[in-house]
Amino acid sequence: MSLTTRVLVGLVAGFLVGFALSGSASPIASTIVAIAAPIGTIFVNLIRMTVLPLVASMLVASVGSLASSGAIARAGWRAAVVAVAVLAVVAVATVLIAAPVLLTIQIDQSAAMALRPPALSSAAMPASAAAPSIAQWFVDLVPQNVAKAADDGAMLPVIVFSILFAFALARVAEDRRDVLLRGVQAVADAMQRLVAWILELAPVGVFALAVPLASRLGLAAAGAVVAYIVLVVALTVAVGVALLYPLGVVGGGMPLRRFVAYCAPAQAVAFASRSSLAALPAMVESAERAALPPVVSGFILPLAASVFRVGAAVAMPVGALFLARLYGVAVSAPQLASIAFTTVLASFAVPGIPGGSVVAMVPVLAAANLPLDGIGILLAVDAIPDMFRTTENVTGSLTLAAIIARGREASSLRPRASSAKPYASSRA
Repeated sequence: MSLTTRVLVGLVAGFLVGFALSGSASPIASTIVAIAAPIGTIFVNLIRMTVLPLVASMLVASVGSLASSGAIARAGWRAAVVAVAVLAVVAVATVLIAAPVLLTIQIDQSAAMALRPPALSSAAMPASAAAPSIAQWFVDLVPQNVAKAADDGAMLPVIVFSILFAFALARVAEDRRDVLLRGVQAVADAMQRLVAWILELAPVGVFALAVPLASRLGLAAAGAVVAYIVLVVALTVAVGVALLYPLGVVGGGMPLRRFVAYCAPAQAVAFASRSSLAALPAMVESAERAALPPVVSGFILPLAASVFRVGAAVAMPVGALFLARLYGVAVSAPQLASIAFTTVLASFAVPGIPGGSVVAMVPVLAAANLPLDGIGILLAVDAIPDMFRTTENVTGSLTLAAIIARGREASSLRPRASSAKPYASSRA
């Protein structure tokens, strides 16, 4: 039985047990909830303890390698600018659309109050009134002490520091830089392995999280989860149709029929495998068939498949806003800005594992001061959204490659040999 199936079984079993205990005042019901709650908390804490080293190491390794590459002076910078612009548009649009839509989900507010952590359910709940101003939000991006920011769980300043450190590292002498980058990449690889081990515990953790959730919310929890799945899938498809395909046609200079044929093989692999890296060979083959420059198929596409996650820019804001709605937490304007901004940065640190976008969403929740307890629920129902999200990621990478190939910088990199088939050897 696959991990996805086991996690779904854990979720369904947890909901069924929770529904059975809902409204019951028996000592047995209280005991079951009392046992399940700390197990679920431990599972969430296991995920949280990996987030800081995982995100920091992956950002430093990916941005440092990109910034130190010779290709960055020609095609890399343009790819980075286009990628950040696309992610920013997607994240902001998702926040603006998902926030009002999720407000229509009906959840018993007395049940939602019971879900709030103590700090949120106190009399000081009008925390939105004390939310930082826009100016203070920008000031807080630059930590006085990055170690203290990490200790306080302030992920956004740590992410900003990691990116700045990576760019500074790119200016260090090559021999020293490469040694440090290899070490950081080793840390990133080890953290991804640790996350994979923790996710093996997901069936138990999800069950333990679902029992108290369903016992407090009743059937409203199931309805809310279904609404979340429908919304995140619909927005993911909408971004592809309304943004990526027009960008590929206009920015990439391809007729619609040709662009559809260019994307289709890799999309099929991505949808079935739920892995952007598994679809990379099909992406490279499509790029070669479309006669894109070698720098695109050999540099831009592998890099984009590793760090460019358009689907995550949809999933993270929707997941964060869904959990805010589920737990009855009001989200202020600065918090919405934090969600969008952190999504753009955190999407570059999504680990290449199933459910990676959910794991990487922890900084987004932390930046907006939202409860992290619902991470397990999102992880449990992530199989269907992940198929669409991975397909979106692959479509975004191919769109980015088409845009860069058409640009002046990439065009100047085309081989000048007079061969009639200048890209025939690009497979080697």
